[in-house]
Amino acid sequence: MRAEADALAEVLRDCVLNGASVGFVLPFPHEEARAFWLGLVPSLERGERRLFVMRDSSGVVCGTVQLVLSGMPNGAHRAEISKMLVHSRARRQGIAQALMLHAESHARELGRTLLVLDTCTGYEAEKMYARLGFKLCGTIPNYAAMPDGSLGSTSVMYKPLAPA
Repeated sequence: MRAEADALAEVLRDCVLNGASVGFVLPFPHEEARAFWLGLVPSLERGERRLFVMRDSSGVVCGTVQLVLSGMPNGAHRAEISKMLVHSRARRQGIAQALMLHAESHARELGRTLLVLDTCTGYEAEKMYARLGFKLCGTIPNYAAMPDGSLGSTSVMYKPLAPA
């Protein structure tokens, strides 16, 4: 993953610059995005999270998603979807769906029977998750700052998984 930090930072930065509320606000320099990815290395090495990357036909990273495994004994059956990101140049090509299906398959292989996530209310991602079978638990108003600093609502969603 260290070797991919700059490419992943480019995807993350592009998403934030295009309005994605994924934990960061503007200005959002490349160095901050790179530091985020490098900060994940310990949890990846410990197996607490899995990172999946999609490349375009020329081998350039164009999307990514994380599967975060619950570390508590009472949550060993679930995992969280995190940082579902697709570069703006690669959107509307099925990349997000392919990444989600891959993460879901991997969760099943690990014996997980529940996926959870949160996403910006009313955005296209929420619709995609619903098409993939995620159910809405509810929304939380003014949950997180958008890249421009305004507050946005989040939708909390879940999907039961049949065993592999």
